[in-house]
Amino acid sequence: MTGSSTRRKTYGYMLSCEDYGPRELAEQARMAEAAGFECLWISDHYHPWNDEQGNSPFVWSVIGALSEVTSLPVQTAVTCPTLRIHPAVVAQAAATAAVQHQGRFRLGVGSGEALNEHILGTAWPTAPVRLEMLEEAVEVIRKLFTGKEITHRGRHYTVENARLYTRPEQPVPIDISGYGPVATDLAARIGDGYINTGPEAGMLSRFREHGGGDKPSFTGLKCAYDTDRDAAVRTVLRRWPNSFLPGELGSVLPTPTFFEQATQLVTEEQVRNGPMPLGDDPEEHIRSMTAAAEAGFDTVVMAQIGPDLRGFFDLYRTKVLPQLPR
Repeated sequence: MTGSSTRRKTYGYMLSCEDYGPRELAEQARMAEAAGFECLWISDHYHPWNDEQGNSPFVWSVIGALSEVTSLPVQTAVTCPTLRIHPAVVAQAAATAAVQHQGRFRLGVGSGEALNEHILGTAWPTAPVRLEMLEEAVEVIRKLFTGKEITHRGRHYTVENARLYTRPEQPVPIDISGYGPVATDLAARIGDGYINTGPEAGMLSRFREHGGGDKPSFTGLKCAYDTDRDAAVRTVLRRWPNSFLPGELGSVLPTPTFFEQATQLVTEEQVRNGPMPLGDDPEEHIRSMTAAAEAGFDTVVMAQIGPDLRGFFDLYRTKVLPQLPR
């Protein structure tokens, strides 16, 4: 594997818009910086995965608020710039966010989920079409980042006489998520960086070998900190069982109700025996983040499932982050 193995590792915190409202997310960003995390991810959803999560604020409003409470770099993980919001509007939002954060913003994009993107009544495309749309959307966004007036007439998008006047000094980096080989190859070809979840060394190697080279790589993990491990298991089963759904279900189910029906098949045993750190043993959390770093990812981001955020940040500040490989 080239390049990234010699770069310093960075560790971040995930702001879950599905789980919290805008003011709570801003406070978490402040707490994350105080705890020693070095960057932030933030999810971009119209719906939560289930009603138990119960939130879904407009991500661009929250990103604006974050610029006033933290100096940490922020990255969307991820925005779908193809159906719910036209790529020309995503370009304007991302450029404004980069100005607010003084250049410390990266636009993470992906092909999306029906859960969020079907809301305007548009038919949910097949995976190959979604990736085709994503590629054209990225093309449109990059043209607008130049600051020139553009007109674009493509297969999926039309833009007429559009120009971004509020822009950062440098174009916003666009990182592409890829969880399968075709999407990973697209990320290698057009992305400024690569986004995945878990210690997916195989997909990261594919990204690097298919044109990604030394571009930065990012991966996200989840944990459930709690002083009672059994309570942590129950919290995951109640709030984030969708993490255990296999295959394409996460991309094609259209409503939180459908996810609630599907996740009835997720068992306590699956959660208890899965890869997610549960409870307050720092070694379990260290092993999870170290595995992702040793898989070759430059940046590893952790999300906390559960209400004890102060306990989570205290654990990571004192016992987890200081022990991670750099």
